[in-house]
Amino acid sequence: MEIRSATPKDVPYIFDLIKELALYEKAPEQVSNTSENLHYDLFEAPICEAIVAEENEEILGFALYYTSYSTWKGRCLYLEDFYVKEKSRKRGIGKLLFDEVVRIAKAKKLKRMDWQVLEWNEPGLQFYKKENATLDSEWVNGRLFFEE
Repeated sequence: MEIRSATPKDVPYIFDLIKELALYEKAPEQVSNTSENLHYDLFEAPICEAIVAEENEEILGFALYYTSYSTWKGRCLYLEDFYVKEKSRKRGIGKLLFDEVVRIAKAKKLKRMDWQVLEWNEPGLQFYKKENATLDSEWVNGRLFFEE
């Protein structure tokens, strides 16, 4: 098992995992991004980064993140997506990916790490609790969508 930075050749596999994650989150119809856009955003005009978990030349999971900003704290890391294939769960791959993102955030001297987890995602909630994460239900998410 290797945890490594994503490369351009990984993009189609990462995008497939993004679609799997959307299906798991019961929202597959909401994926309007493309593999080409993801490639552009990761490697041509980078606004985010990704790491992958690879074993025997197969991508089993990924984490995609970017630097965000808190007016109260300063620079932070936002973990946008974090997913391990269902067949590869319960092997510690998620922990390896999560720990690597934490290591990256600390190496960049970022002040905190943020992410979202659906309130019904009990395995996700339990995972984050084991990591001693603060799960804050006080804030309500706001969102606007813009037509393309």
